[in-house]
Amino acid sequence: MAPLNQISVASPSVPQSIPLYTNGMRIGLLGGSFNPPHIAHRAISLFAIKRLKLDRVWWLVTPGNPLKERGGLHDLNERSEAARKMANDPRIDVSCLESVIGTRYTVDTITYLRRRASGLRFVWIMGADNLAQFHRWQNWRRIASEVPIAVIDRPPQVFGHWLRLPPKHSPAIACPRIRQAGWRTSRRRPGSFLPA
Repeated sequence: MAPLNQISVASPSVPQSIPLYTNGMRIGLLGGSFNPPHIAHRAISLFAIKRLKLDRVWWLVTPGNPLKERGGLHDLNERSEAARKMANDPRIDVSCLESVIGTRYTVDTITYLRRRASGLRFVWIMGADNLAQFHRWQNWRRIASEVPIAVIDRPPQVFGHWLRLPPKHSPAIACPRIRQAGWRTSRRRPGSFLPA
């Protein structure tokens, strides 16, 4: 078995930055404020582990979403602890990476992870509700070019309802990009992608 690696930036008040991993692992990344974490986070993570054949899913608890108001945002340590309790699965790791490395945007987090853990295969996981605003994310086209994206329906949202992106935005997240990265789309469930 390959040795486990961990890269961390020292910070006594924040949990580990990058969870333990072994080169070659397939890691799903689920970012969010987790304010609060809920059963849908866990459900889409377990679905992604099974359908995408992931080794792990890392919940990246952000200090704050740049597209949301920060009012009512609970303390980061409280949210990460609540996320650990909600995850309740050894294949789901909770990290406060963005607060440790000082990033604010997903694109910067992905860039950091790809540089620091280049032996891993990452896929960004998002609920269908986030797809509707994906074109508003900082450097969203770069995100789509850096990692495959799995959009997972989660009731009561319906994938078709949330997929209202203007036509000029859809090519960056279209299936050819996923296939190019070695993933194929699922024919059973719209919006989910499976490894090739």
